[in-house]
Amino acid sequence: MLILAIDTSTRTGSVALLRDDVVIDSVSGYEETPHSTRLFRDLDVLQKRAEFRLDQIELFAVAAGPGSFTGLRVGLTAVKAWAEVHAKPIAAVSGLEAIAAQSKSLNGAGRAESIMLAPFLDARRGQLFGSLYRIQEGNPRALESMSDESILTAEEFVDVVRGTSDLATCTLISSTPEILPANLIESRLPGIHTETVSAVLAPTIGRLGFERAKRGKLIDALRLDANYVRRSDAEKPWKDAG
Repeated sequence: MLILAIDTSTRTGSVALLRDDVVIDSVSGYEETPHSTRLFRDLDVLQKRAEFRLDQIELFAVAAGPGSFTGLRVGLTAVKAWAEVHAKPIAAVSGLEAIAAQSKSLNGAGRAESIMLAPFLDARRGQLFGSLYRIQEGNPRALESMSDESILTAEEFVDVVRGTSDLATCTLISSTPEILPANLIESRLPGIHTETVSAVLAPTIGRLGFERAKRGKLIDALRLDANYVRRSDAEKPWKDAG
């Protein structure tokens, strides 16, 4: 299955071409140029390097949030159009899941005792996007969502993580770990492990999209929508977080 993966949810936007779960090539870059310009420029570079046409793509995988309103709309609008024109399915993937899915704990290279992953991303203005995932028992390469995705202050996110059953089995994971102050982690989450992963999300989004395709969890252009995480979401109880 030939997959085109798109991420415009963060400043480090990226596009990737995969054959099933194998990355053929990708293009990315952290810059201030708007995604409305970068996406099509990067796609053109990718097409020239990998020599493919959009009508050859069998699945479009895209970051559906959380992220900036403008950035998300660019990626989602493009994917909607391509999927509609070429009559292909879409895999809508969470950027936070793509962060969590990069953990070494999922491929046996990380801490064996890690059970819970707490991915977070920079939401700017002193806030972050965060959620909780549990590594599925009996399937150490799969993740199970344990909370809604929310926009939080660093202190609020730390409180959420503190509510997990055992900090010794939880790992903080991010492509921008510096947005969570080290002194806050040391004082409120003593002994917790922090893992830094790539900000280039498109390759992982493509792999997660392939997994969704195998499970039949795909959508069409009409049903594709962004996951805009609003401040009110942070007020929801995280009863299932532990």
